[in-house]
Amino acid sequence: MQPAPSTNFDPGLTRQYTGPLLRVINKDGSFNVQRTGLRSFAGGVYIRLATMPWPRFFCVVTLAYLAVNSLFAGVFLALGPAALHATERDLGLGDFGRAFFFSVQTLTTVGYGSVYPVGIAANLVAAAEAATGLMGFALATGLLFARFSRPSSKLVFSETMVVTPHGEGTALQFRIANQRNNVLMEVEAHMMLITVERSDGGELKRNFRNLELELTQINFLALTWTVVHSINESSPLYGKTGDDLKEQQAEVLILVKGFDDSFSQVVHTRYSYRWDEIRWSAKFAPAFTTAPEGHLVLHVGKVGNTVRA
Repeated sequence: MQPAPSTNFDPGLTRQYTGPLLRVINKDGSFNVQRTGLRSFAGGVYIRLATMPWPRFFCVVTLAYLAVNSLFAGVFLALGPAALHATERDLGLGDFGRAFFFSVQTLTTVGYGSVYPVGIAANLVAAAEAATGLMGFALATGLLFARFSRPSSKLVFSETMVVTPHGEGTALQFRIANQRNNVLMEVEAHMMLITVERSDGGELKRNFRNLELELTQINFLALTWTVVHSINESSPLYGKTGDDLKEQQAEVLILVKGFDDSFSQVVHTRYSYRWDEIRWSAKFAPAFTTAPEGHLVLHVGKVGNTVRA
């Protein structure tokens, strides 16, 4: 039988709370936690830039690039019209346009000779901008490399969990598959049930219980893996109904980790299912077929397909 958790068992999500409770893990795998009072501003910015989505990252870099060039263009304009001297040929850009594109050339250390600074003040500003460009592009290159080299898993989870007949009883199941063409090896899964219950003193507390799996690890994740928790006498879900899980605001936390042979590193993925994302008396439909040539075809979009049990 599964040992009962100790009274002070807490996986790092705290047992006591007040007010409404949202899901612990969002659909993107992030924890539903907002931090305040952070002192390390630079560290926070680096983590945000290294983990934000690619479109947002490129938008931030583009805006920073335009802002820095606009700032230095304003400084050159403040030095007066004699600070920048153009060649005899009229560029047709206007004062700000000429200062802006000169700033672009200086920041990127690419000079075309059409505009050059005149005077000690303008040359000092140009030197400062050149140094800023070298450091800025070094940081941007480091961030770009960190984003590309950071190993991550691309697992697709079934949209719902199912409670389905299994053996002589029932089982709680979910299914995963790898969205990439690489191979994950030694894939391991853990499940934890969170319920909200009222203590004898009337306080609401969250209880954490590990859900024992029939199979905690597979050697390869080439197709799909249906993770199974048998609902027997030792299971925290034994005798529970959908209404019971709703009343207890039940949520099942998922942690999957495996060895990525492309990066030769261990990668992790988090996911969760709330009580309203559990289908009762259902089972998963097949998600792969056999091609006429004999190889298996995995339909990633069908990983979450279910039918009545």
